[in-house]
Amino acid sequence: MNLNITYKRIWSIAYPIILGSVAQNFINVTDTAFLGRVGEIALGASAIGGMFYLIFIMLGLGFGTGAQIIISRRFGEGNKHLIGKTFDHALYFMLPLSILAFVALFFFSPAILRPLVSSDAIYAASIEFLDYRVYGIFFAFAQILFRSFYIGIARTQIITWSTLVMAVVNIILDYVLIFGHWGFPEMGIKGAAIASVIAEGAAVAYLIINTQVKKHPITFNLYHFKVWDKALFIRNYKLAAPIMLQNFLSLGVWFIFFLFVEKLGEQALAISNIIRSVYIVLMIPIWGFASASNSMVSYLIGMRQQDQTMLLLRRILLMCVGGVILLVFASVLWPRAILSIYSSDPALIENSIPVLFVVNFSAIALAFGFVLFNAVLGTGKTNTAFHIELVVLTFYLIYVYSLINFLGADVTLVWTSELLYGIFLASLSWLYLRKGDWSSGKV
Repeated sequence: MNLNITYKRIWSIAYPIILGSVAQNFINVTDTAFLGRVGEIALGASAIGGMFYLIFIMLGLGFGTGAQIIISRRFGEGNKHLIGKTFDHALYFMLPLSILAFVALFFFSPAILRPLVSSDAIYAASIEFLDYRVYGIFFAFAQILFRSFYIGIARTQIITWSTLVMAVVNIILDYVLIFGHWGFPEMGIKGAAIASVIAEGAAVAYLIINTQVKKHPITFNLYHFKVWDKALFIRNYKLAAPIMLQNFLSLGVWFIFFLFVEKLGEQALAISNIIRSVYIVLMIPIWGFASASNSMVSYLIGMRQQDQTMLLLRRILLMCVGGVILLVFASVLWPRAILSIYSSDPALIENSIPVLFVVNFSAIALAFGFVLFNAVLGTGKTNTAFHIELVVLTFYLIYVYSLINFLGADVTLVWTSELLYGIFLASLSWLYLRKGDWSSGKV
């Protein structure tokens, strides 16, 4: 990675992640679109089951983000030999964590979800989905670790290709397994879960093969698995633990959001799952530029060029917000055409349009929030980032709970909570970056 922080350099890091997100979210779009044809129950259950599964994925993503920050810092310092050691010690943690997550999902999902989900039909379909989806946890954690490595060394193109492999495999298997084409049995929501697991496995296989072909194990000392370095392991854990908890709480709160929405009825939950899919598409540029923000801020500090951080962030925000506005513009112009991808039910489409307009504004707010929040993470001040997230999530939950339980709000008004979240996250992150003591953060 060069020292320059030009728009071209920012784009070179962000665009492969954005392309990877396009492929990843094409999976989300096709899953939701296919299940939308199965029915509202399948659509709602995939939201509940999928969100519950993602809560555990967030634990691995949190540790992976910590590893990414350290790898970026070592890359900025020119200490390539320590990158492989960091990768190996992250694996020491991720493997047992994936086993614990699998056990929790496999054995305790029914006991956790039964008292939380009102609809018997949605509960049963959610458990059916999770019974098969749970096996993807190992592949998902492996992908997270490789993603952290490649973003950390600023070679993000591989992420695009691995996600493309996953997208192609998933789409084909969704078509085959959900509806029973090409001689396969019609499996419905169960088929969607199986397709996702196999697709994740294909992506991991691609990452392993590519890493070997590019000889990264030699260049960066990967897979050496030398004597366990207790000090390094503890340092990695201390950096990553707040991110893990923050991610877990963030997705956990969004899962609670969907549980609240489920109380409004099966159609409200189906609408929210459709909107969730569109919302995630609107956030495609955000993830790419947020990852660039995290990695480049850590790199600048490693190069002792932290005085350029604010200039870097202004440029990233300009590119990120501009990209989101383009997607929002399309969403405002053709809402029915977009929503018809997910459902052929006219009433469901019409009732989803007001919610879609709300998330358009929310996506713009989140563009600011995610980039600035990831900059805070990139400084290595992960405890501060955790406290920022905790404050924002507390207000978010209070707001959603009050709307549903005290004000009798409909699904459209409830989704304004996302706008509140983006504004609060951006404000607190920006305040810390302007006023906080972070420039000498060590990892």
